[in-house]
Amino acid sequence: MYRENAEKLLDFIQKSPTAFHAVEEMSLRFRQEGFEELKENTPWNLKKGGRYFVTRNHSALIAFSVPETDVRKFHIIASHSDSPTFKIKENPEILSDNVYVKLNVEKYGGMICAPWVDRPLSVAGRLVVKENGNLIEKLVRIDRDLLLIPSLAIHMNRSVNEGVAYNVQKDLLPLYGGEEAKDTFMKLVADAAGVTEEDILGHDLFLYSRTPGAIWGAEEEFISSGRLDDLQCAFSSMEGLLEGTHKESIAVHCVLDNEEVGSGSRQGAASTFLKDTLWRINAGLGRSYEEYLMTLAESFCISADNAHSVHPNYLDKADPVNHPVMNKGIVIKYNADQKYCTDAFSAAVFKDICKDADVPFQTFVNRSDMAGGSTLGNISITQVAVPTVDIGLPQLGMHSPYETAGVKDTAYFIKAAKEFFR
Repeated sequence: MYRENAEKLLDFIQKSPTAFHAVEEMSLRFRQEGFEELKENTPWNLKKGGRYFVTRNHSALIAFSVPETDVRKFHIIASHSDSPTFKIKENPEILSDNVYVKLNVEKYGGMICAPWVDRPLSVAGRLVVKENGNLIEKLVRIDRDLLLIPSLAIHMNRSVNEGVAYNVQKDLLPLYGGEEAKDTFMKLVADAAGVTEEDILGHDLFLYSRTPGAIWGAEEEFISSGRLDDLQCAFSSMEGLLEGTHKESIAVHCVLDNEEVGSGSRQGAASTFLKDTLWRINAGLGRSYEEYLMTLAESFCISADNAHSVHPNYLDKADPVNHPVMNKGIVIKYNADQKYCTDAFSAAVFKDICKDADVPFQTFVNRSDMAGGSTLGNISITQVAVPTVDIGLPQLGMHSPYETAGVKDTAYFIKAAKEFFR
């Protein structure tokens, strides 16, 4: 069970080099499972017993299942589709010394920069093109080793092993080709999408690591890949929704975008996407606004964004007593300043879910003298005010292009999500 789910996760991540591709993969899966796709710009005709999904910006998705009975509560699992990477700028080519072509990029999110150097990279994202008088989106993925960010030799930087302060504009621009590659990049992208370069009116293109995921360790107990944060949670939530029986609540699988840059977009946790969708579900079932507010009061949300495992080389960075470990269960995250919105009640609810699902759980709190990150839970509940617990799966190397987690933990979250969506 553990390895099978880990292999399925790696396959999902391999097909999801960007948030756009992750949402496309989930959309394909929901269609295959009989979910009906809804559009935000058309009326929704919902039925009891129906299963539906809707996307926004092709990078955020909400899927939900309506029970046959008159249930009046939402059970929501919210995760995110994006990961730290480099975004390709407009007019991307830079000719260097008339012999090399490199690409102009900027950081997206708070990444660890060093591991991006000296490894094969490529490009994926979306294009907006005009076809038959209409603007349409085309997903694109160049599925070959295309780029590399070369490091500077130690002979030219003798202090390199004493620490490097990377300047993205100088140190981290990827090498694309020799001088003969000039003026070919956008044509290459267009060819990969099956359009002409002149058709492209806009693009959201990102670098992605070509290093394949792996299952490894003395007992094959670890899994490493890019984008574990947060596709591991998004994948587990999706599997839990598909396996759940959906008899006691309206089950909602919510995957939002732009968490890594603060969630302040029309498809992020600070947007109205989740609120709009829940309200339209309520209205589609013929219920009033007051009944909607009553439903929210009975609802619950799991904010699922990966957590830090205690690091074997940096035990001093962890809280003295709260030491989450990979393969030891789902992590419940606490923070007094509400960067995580777990409280006594929401923690108790989630622990009860884990016990019913026979799944282990752990706790995470930052050292009291170290500031931690935030997630989407405390942002989304400003739009949808429901009791919320912040959880995650323990991992190492968060925000590296190659992160590490436990093989067992994906299966643990799938079981807990299935129980929650029961």
